[in-house]
Amino acid sequence: MTEAVVLMDIDGDGLAAAVRDDGSIPRRDGSKGKTLAVADQTDAKATPWVEKYRPRSLADVAAHRDIVDTIDRLTNENRLPHLLLYGPPGTGKTSTILAVARKLYGAQYHNMILELNASDDRGIDVVRQQIQDFSSTQSFSFGGRSSVKLVLLDEADAMTKDAQFALRRVIEKYTKHTRFALICNHVNKIIPALQSRCTRFRFAPLDHVHVTDRLRHVIKAEGLDVTEGGLEALVHLSNGDMRKALNILQSTHMASGQITEEAVYLCTGNPLPQDVEQIAYWLLNEPFTTSFKRISDIKTRKGLALLDIIREVTMFVFKIKMPSDVRVKLINSLADIEYRLAFGCNDKLQLGSLIASFTHARAAIVAATKELRMISLKFLVK
Repeated sequence: MTEAVVLMDIDGDGLAAAVRDDGSIPRRDGSKGKTLAVADQTDAKATPWVEKYRPRSLADVAAHRDIVDTIDRLTNENRLPHLLLYGPPGTGKTSTILAVARKLYGAQYHNMILELNASDDRGIDVVRQQIQDFSSTQSFSFGGRSSVKLVLLDEADAMTKDAQFALRRVIEKYTKHTRFALICNHVNKIIPALQSRCTRFRFAPLDHVHVTDRLRHVIKAEGLDVTEGGLEALVHLSNGDMRKALNILQSTHMASGQITEEAVYLCTGNPLPQDVEQIAYWLLNEPFTTSFKRISDIKTRKGLALLDIIREVTMFVFKIKMPSDVRVKLINSLADIEYRLAFGCNDKLQLGSLIASFTHARAAIVAATKELRMISLKFLVK
């Protein structure tokens, strides 16, 4: 006799009752579906590592222990204020707030928070409708220690000025049973009236030690083959951004079996350190036409972006010895070139400007050396 299956919206025990004895789930057409375990494994493999290894509690947050401990203490004492967390991306701002929400509300924290990305929903209508409606409703406790609701506004610096002014009034009106957490990269884009109503915490770029420790944890958990050079490249390219480090690690793992320094740079399209040294050598020693030809060739051959080359060469300029006044002028010229490239100016013109800047710097270094030599000779004659 054909097995009859009634399709309905079920959860909890009802789901267990709908699973056959062999562990499969009946489909609408009567065929057997995959087991729940296989589905879970597939989901786990498909999950981006940024989300898979996101800290679940305040104790798991990689850095900024002073800030995290302060927020933890305020949470324990049930004295959580409105928060304004700002700093570069990938430094743990959103993870910290979500960890606070889990601590306050337990497993049902999704019912007690309103999470909005202000880059998408940034108009005044969102403040007047979604945020005000959520804040004005009565809150309930779901087993946690607090019944105060939480409104999380990510990328709040993208909100319009009108929306921020409207939000100021909403914060004042519903402070009794709602807390607001604003997250942004540029605090200067938040109006002073909102800043004054929040406790501000700055999340600085992560230290290399913290990034390395977290990456080692992920590498061990995933069973990856990563060389020391590959790990150093990941840390260097992340620039204190944990999200960027994990994304590069996962991308390189998908493209290459062994994660080496060369594999990391090849995956990201950044110039290798030895390429940067070679380019710097050409800039400091070769004539204009020779430098232009060789740098253009390596750009084309390795698919490098001039903007990435300039940023790496700038770091190289800080390391080599040269007179201070020459270094200041050169860095200023490089900053101007980077600014022009960001606005889409012609690559060849900016490459010519880069070589011209180093040509002027080289001439200034030669002149300074000659002057120093003349002074030394005069001193010896005396």
